[in-house]
Amino acid sequence: MTNLSLDPQHFDSLRKFKAEIFKVLAHPTRIHIIETLRADELAVGAILELVNVEPANLSQHLSVLRQSHLVVTRKKGNQVLYSLRDPLLIKVLDAMRKYFQRHFEDSIAILRHLERSH
Repeated sequence: MTNLSLDPQHFDSLRKFKAEIFKVLAHPTRIHIIETLRADELAVGAILELVNVEPANLSQHLSVLRQSHLVVTRKKGNQVLYSLRDPLLIKVLDAMRKYFQRHFEDSIAILRHLERSH
């Protein structure tokens, strides 16, 4: 990992930026959309089939993702294709999944230990 030196006066701004990204990612549908775009760009219709929400709902979530610069679009004929701005976002989500899975497994182990104790 590259060690970027950041002036300490910018740490607060960086924390706010991170918090804004996590706010955008705080909705399961938006995470599902991002995961759907993991491998390739997709047209809205294909995303709609995979995510299985109402078209208006999908449109709202795609708008939030666009405004946050997490996805980009391009036109192909009369279709709008969506893709991830940076595939690194998938690695972030994968890391979070591992984090949650690890803690879920820890919780299950504690519960099992408690059950055996009683």
